[in-house]
Amino acid sequence: MCPFGGRLVDGRSPLLGPAELVCHCLLLETDHSGLVLVDTGFGLQDVRAAKQRLSPTFLRFMRPALEPSHTAASQIERLGFRVSDVQHIVLTHLDFDHAGGLDDFPEARIHLLEREVIVSAKQRTWLDRQRFRPAQWHSRQRWQPYEPGGALWFGFSCVRTLRGLQDDVLLVPLPGHTLGHAGVAVALEQDHWLLHCGDAYFCGPEMRVQPRCTPGLRLYQTMMEQDRRARLENQRRLRELKMGQRGKVRLFCAHDAWELRQLQRGELEQEVARSRDWGGKAAPAQPALMPQPSTYHRPS
Repeated sequence: MCPFGGRLVDGRSPLLGPAELVCHCLLLETDHSGLVLVDTGFGLQDVRAAKQRLSPTFLRFMRPALEPSHTAASQIERLGFRVSDVQHIVLTHLDFDHAGGLDDFPEARIHLLEREVIVSAKQRTWLDRQRFRPAQWHSRQRWQPYEPGGALWFGFSCVRTLRGLQDDVLLVPLPGHTLGHAGVAVALEQDHWLLHCGDAYFCGPEMRVQPRCTPGLRLYQTMMEQDRRARLENQRRLRELKMGQRGKVRLFCAHDAWELRQLQRGELEQEVARSRDWGGKAAPAQPALMPQPSTYHRPS
């Protein structure tokens, strides 16, 4: 996505140019459940019929680079898979830039929090009608909603058993941005995890000891929040998790291009390797980290 504002939005682009935000999807290749996709970004139908499926206001404001090659479906096929290989999709939430590709994966069961399903269906406010786009939801009969129980993950409540998946992919409620927003925790190996935080925060510096955020993203988060107190409290808890479990839990959000590139350059593998003696064993295979910006090229 390429909103105007440059570094006032993303912290790095030229001031007078467009900012660069990504829709960070995560593809997991499992031994037991086929391919698992965390969020979908925009979908092929969004590219073909953007005015019918997406909010005109957000099209003008966020200026997404709607290219077929950027979609999760196209990137998965370039990796040598078929879209039918995606058996499960785990959603952080139902905003249009996270759930637009649901229709591209007709074999997938879709996992999300029940509260997100309920709130998005009510379409109570103008903003709800802009962010939650039923035109993207032809997959509803395959949705599998969950209510968090008593299970814990590093002190966070979680849904530890997703139907058809093993206990290495968890839904971690992180309400605030939306009322049913969740992070998705993925086990790399024992005691080492990725946490896709979705829109619980928007830029990496928000997770520092002394957090900061660009003016543009601070405004956008405030505009989009459904529960400010919960959003800020969950950001605080995520900072504590990052500091307290350094080397064991790697956090990233959905829209920070710099975080995505750090992961793709292999810094994740380096961090995990530093935190543990492998004892002569090979490090576990890493998931594919899939960008959507037009300016990024996947390394060969």
